[in-house]
Amino acid sequence: MTRTLHPTLQALAIPNVRWLLASRFSSRLARSLIAAMLAYHVFVATGSYASLGLLGLTEFLPVIPVSLLGGTLADRFDRKRLLVSSHAAALAGAGVLAWFGSQAPDNTAALFVVAFLLAIAEGFAAPAGSSLLPNLVPRELFQNATVLSSGIVQVAFISGPIAMGWLVEPFGFGAPYTLALALYGVSIAGLLGVRTPRAAGQRTPVSWRSVREGIDFVRHNQPILGSITLDMFAVIFAGVTALLPVYAEEILEVGPRGYGLLRSSIGLGTFAMALILMTRKPFTRPGRALLIAVCFFGVATIVFGLSDALPLSMAAMAIAGMADQISMTTRSVILQLSTPDALRGRVNSVNMIFIGASNELGEAESGFLASLTSAVFSVVAGGVICLGVVGITTARMPALRTYEPEGQPPLEK
Repeated sequence: MTRTLHPTLQALAIPNVRWLLASRFSSRLARSLIAAMLAYHVFVATGSYASLGLLGLTEFLPVIPVSLLGGTLADRFDRKRLLVSSHAAALAGAGVLAWFGSQAPDNTAALFVVAFLLAIAEGFAAPAGSSLLPNLVPRELFQNATVLSSGIVQVAFISGPIAMGWLVEPFGFGAPYTLALALYGVSIAGLLGVRTPRAAGQRTPVSWRSVREGIDFVRHNQPILGSITLDMFAVIFAGVTALLPVYAEEILEVGPRGYGLLRSSIGLGTFAMALILMTRKPFTRPGRALLIAVCFFGVATIVFGLSDALPLSMAAMAIAGMADQISMTTRSVILQLSTPDALRGRVNSVNMIFIGASNELGEAESGFLASLTSAVFSVVAGGVICLGVVGITTARMPALRTYEPEGQPPLEK
């Protein structure tokens, strides 16, 4: 009698999935290194809370136009080639940062310019990358493949800040950027091993009408709209990433290594939850699980904001990360299993806009509010608002609360 492999192992048995995950790990580790280093670099160079908010705003500015165009391109052209081109551009940006880090570490204007250009590259890469995985696995393996991918990405997010913290002190500001440069090269090599299936049907033309088709699909699908809106507002108000340098340097007084541990704690939580989800059956009601997870995210944010001890702060960030992993998984299931493949790039681009708005605008909101009040007030108030957003979403969007994947149309082959 033949023993059936666990769905996670079945997904790993697919060569295309292994190549894609190797590439994704390398690119996310590179991006994690750069994100952690840029925030720390800017804060050390300026000593300004508002500069952290300005960095988030700079990275958000290209998100909307670039993501919309990137999603349309992902439905029009080969998604793997778009990813390779985007990662090549990011590789060049990492090289520039490595040079500035070693030669002119106080040139903050140059850091903002490169951050803006890297955000453009990410805007093109994200819709193509999110749309590629569903093309490589059967529908019944998708949640397990999503959790596997997310878990690997979280290992990268854990490793990046820790590596950054240990590299800066002995080797200087240029070292993390140099490692990111090499990792983008590895990511491109991994993508070259992926063999994508030939798209069936007519290619989507690049036009404003095509962009609107993706936007309209999201607007009229309450589970998708509700899930990405909930995530956006929760992270805008309850995200604390931008203020981690402030907590590390001024509140907890733990320096760059402590900062790396704080930033990695979120990834440790998400990875731990990914391991748990790999052993469980797919969510029967992912919308309800999403609402509960975001509620835990808000509570953990409040605890972090009030903490003045590193272990408690790390624990709160880990719990927030666990909640965020459930949020990411359920949101991906709702979005990908509700969207036909011909629309997937454009729908993912709308999702990327919401994610970009939550991450970058969240950093801007945190930095600016902290500069007007205090870092503690900014974090705690954000957690309270997050809980309010969960209550409003639960009451106003019942289709999200009751969503079941079995009721959605099958993916196109």
